[in-house]
Amino acid sequence: MKLPVTSYGETGTPVVVMHGLFGSGRNWMTAARRLADRHRVFAFDLRNHGSSPHVDTMSYPEMADDVRETIESLGAGPVALVGHSMGGKTAMLTALQHPSVVERLVVVDAAPVAYPPAFVEYARAMRNADLSSVTRRAEVDAQLVDAVPTPGTRAFLLQNLILDADGARWRPNLPVIEAALPAISGWPAEAAGLVYDGPTLFIYGGKSDYVQQDHRATIASYFPQAAYAEVPEAGHWVHAERLDDFLAVLTPFLR
Repeated sequence: MKLPVTSYGETGTPVVVMHGLFGSGRNWMTAARRLADRHRVFAFDLRNHGSSPHVDTMSYPEMADDVRETIESLGAGPVALVGHSMGGKTAMLTALQHPSVVERLVVVDAAPVAYPPAFVEYARAMRNADLSSVTRRAEVDAQLVDAVPTPGTRAFLLQNLILDADGARWRPNLPVIEAALPAISGWPAEAAGLVYDGPTLFIYGGKSDYVQQDHRATIASYFPQAAYAEVPEAGHWVHAERLDDFLAVLTPFLR
């Protein structure tokens, strides 16, 4: 399916940016505006996130096909495809399965490996929050404290809360996301034997453990042209935590 797209800039080479789990294209707004000085930037909302339609399934092959279809519908390809975390895995599989739409690939704090299932408690806490009489974001924040003790993480998750005249509700499709978390934490079998030989850059946070030294042989088997750039003071949300440092390594890689 075609995904919702927010565009920045009118000239330059095309760059597509994709968010991670529980994110949306809006997470890339500040970075996209900076990149728009030299590029046409397109921020996607992946399925069941942001303003994308709610659908019943959410596998990486489906998400990669969504990305291919959306790039083709824009008439902008091939693009520099940039993805963070879940968006990074989606970007990797898009490049592997649909290389004709990907001119170069940037993966932000993710590797083509299976991780221990994460965020299950976050999804469950969000889904179980009582929104029936909520009028302020702080009321939901208080309900999430036990499952999500870090204030910054709660603030990130609460970006998904809609509060308007119709009451409070979550923007993402939480039941489907929760059911898909084992697959999202994994790496799809459909990638086996595929190779993307275009320019590839893995950007990772020095305080994150998502991209490890012992992942590099696996990365090279899929992406033989892979290069690496560490942002030393960043954790998992590299572009949010250290935007200037992130752009300093990303920008020279883009054409």
